[in-house]
Amino acid sequence: MSQTPSIIPIPVSCRLTGGAPFALTGQTVVATGGEAALRGVAAQLAKLLAVTVAETAPAGGSVIALGIDPALTPKLGGEGYTLSVTAKGVTIRGGGAAGVFYGMQSLRQLLPPDIERFGWRAGGGATTVAAVEIEDRPRFGWRGSLLDVSRHFSPVAEVKKYLDTLALHKLNVFQWHLVDDQGWRIEIKKYPKLTSVGAWRAATPKVDNEPVSDGIPHGGFYTQDEIRDVVAYAAERFITVVPEIEVPGHSSAALAAYPHLGNTDAPGYAPVVQPRWTIFPETYAPKPETLEFLDNVFTEVLALFPSKFIHVGGDEAMKEQWEASPTARAFMAANGLKNGHELQSWFIRRTENFLAKHGRRLIGWDEIQEGGLAPGAAMMAWRDVKWAIEAARLGHDVVMAPTSHTYFDYTEGTAEEEGGQIGAHTTLEKVYSFDPLTGVEPAYHARVLGAQGQLWRERMPSLSVVERRAYPRLSALAEVVWSPVARKDFADFRTRLNLLLARFDRLGVNYRRPRDSAALAPNPMAHQA
Repeated sequence: MSQTPSIIPIPVSCRLTGGAPFALTGQTVVATGGEAALRGVAAQLAKLLAVTVAETAPAGGSVIALGIDPALTPKLGGEGYTLSVTAKGVTIRGGGAAGVFYGMQSLRQLLPPDIERFGWRAGGGATTVAAVEIEDRPRFGWRGSLLDVSRHFSPVAEVKKYLDTLALHKLNVFQWHLVDDQGWRIEIKKYPKLTSVGAWRAATPKVDNEPVSDGIPHGGFYTQDEIRDVVAYAAERFITVVPEIEVPGHSSAALAAYPHLGNTDAPGYAPVVQPRWTIFPETYAPKPETLEFLDNVFTEVLALFPSKFIHVGGDEAMKEQWEASPTARAFMAANGLKNGHELQSWFIRRTENFLAKHGRRLIGWDEIQEGGLAPGAAMMAWRDVKWAIEAARLGHDVVMAPTSHTYFDYTEGTAEEEGGQIGAHTTLEKVYSFDPLTGVEPAYHARVLGAQGQLWRERMPSLSVVERRAYPRLSALAEVVWSPVARKDFADFRTRLNLLLARFDRLGVNYRRPRDSAALAPNPMAHQA
């Protein structure tokens, strides 16, 4: 029998001990040991297994014991954990509550997929887990996924479902792409037209025939209460929500709501919430009322999102309206800015200063490096990892998000299989082959925070399509950012993937089955009584 654990991402160390298995029954108790920080984790595990929670374990009972052990922190960090399964019980210890949560996710994957539906009764009775010892910790601290809700809106329930699947993979950053040319999705109380006007477009290109509009209005937005709800839901799963509020480009929807904030003296200026997929010329204008608007927007954003990083986009900002605007040209001349690239950098530096004053850090796409990178900014490389390597050399933190390996709007199958195609193929094996440290000198490895997968939704109208594009490629990326390079093996990953896909079936998560999928193999780490 294979000794490979059916866990994705694969742990640092996992050893079958050969001892008697643990029996999970209706009398099993999840014990917190009185740790208040573990009550939420215990409640989630107990709900999954259909058992009860107690502060202390009953003597001689069937117990899954959770605990925080600060002694683990020097070796495993706050997100690392140990998982021990014996006939007497299951013990999960973490350097912090997050580590215990990730240990819980590993235990979950050691149980049969039917656990997702039937709890401890997954096998028609008690379910047993093989005796095992696991010691685990993540390779990178930033293990993320971006979801674009501007191009196609997802209601809160769908966002939460997506977060649930991220948590299963031990991913811990959710970049929420809330605003773009095609829709503004976050309530800003000081500027109600951002949602009454900016959240709605007249039509959307047809997925299978993009030059043709569907003629159907599309829109939606999240109230501030809904935002708080999602942020809290993510936090319970140890996921940080990083909002993305675009500056200074991708601003058509905002300027459609408040046209006076744009380059009103540029010829042809007429912003609308865009019904097409392309890059548009609208940019925020460098004038006092616009800067006040941005400060007020970010003030409300900061009150909703406790994340250390705030993403400001900064990508694909067109310069033509600035160059054509007498007001913008006069501003550049007065401030010693040579061109639109330097004006873009000025916007980013000003935003970085505002965020820093409020105890936050700016992160943006790699275009923020053009014209000079703001001193405290972190950068997300999408066009080419060379930008990240350069930023790391200059002393900036970076997140790897290259189109070549992490853009999951790129298709994996043929155009016919995928219902249309964008850019290029990105196969499962190619994603798995990615190493965020490739090309980065060892002296700068600490500057690479991690990596994330992108779900841009021009061609993903529903969550079902999002899931099919995301999985299992995002599963592969989860192993890239969690597991040691020495533990990675694509053939082994494909074997373990079969059980994960069966779990997706039970969870109602859509996915694209790899062409070479084998018949579902039994889980060597779980047994049913």
